[in-house]
Amino acid sequence: MLRKLWAPVVALVLLAQAALAGDDPVVVELYTSQGCSSCPPADALMHELAAREDVIALALHVDYWDYIGWKDIFADPDHAKRQRKYAKNWGQRMVYTPQMVVAGRSGIVGNKPRDVNALIAKHAAREDRAELSISRVGDTLRIEALAREGLTGPLDVQVARFDPLRTVDITRGENAGRRLSYANVVTELRDVGDWLPGTRLDLSVALSGDDPVAVFLQQKGIGPIEAAAVLR
Repeated sequence: MLRKLWAPVVALVLLAQAALAGDDPVVVELYTSQGCSSCPPADALMHELAAREDVIALALHVDYWDYIGWKDIFADPDHAKRQRKYAKNWGQRMVYTPQMVVAGRSGIVGNKPRDVNALIAKHAAREDRAELSISRVGDTLRIEALAREGLTGPLDVQVARFDPLRTVDITRGENAGRRLSYANVVTELRDVGDWLPGTRLDLSVALSGDDPVAVFLQQKGIGPIEAAAVLR
């Protein structure tokens, strides 16, 4: 049941990485909780999505089920706020887990692989509305973008860090006694600036640690995602 609620060249290669959004990857956000008995199938599906080159899969754990016996160790109240904002934008009164949000445009039950893949394919068919590239040299992430015809703004420049794989032994709550693994667990999601599409975006952001990073350009107010790129 768904849970509802509200050197030389070698040195350069080692130091610098770059990713282009030329393949128009689709951002898929999974809103999930370790305390939700309906979520493990969606969490398992995330492993498949995380392995795809045409998808940027991000697991955002929410905290609103922590009261039922197990505190999700990855949960962040800001993730629940983000999910509620999507719901408000779409005229929905409730949020639920597991929910997948595709391209910032559509929400769907996250434990139905056929429906999820169909929705991803639908959004993959539309071209990104900006040419976005990201690169990293040392502790600096550079973000560059140019608007394609028809793109309006302003847009938020969002940066997400994520842990590719985590495994947790759950001892209480609805999933008590289970060892569950989670793909692409979001450890940080921040807004690093605004972009007006009539100008060129050229932004440098401090970045520490080795976790992968995803960047996406999203309409203000947590609206549609217009372009995305990832460095794994």
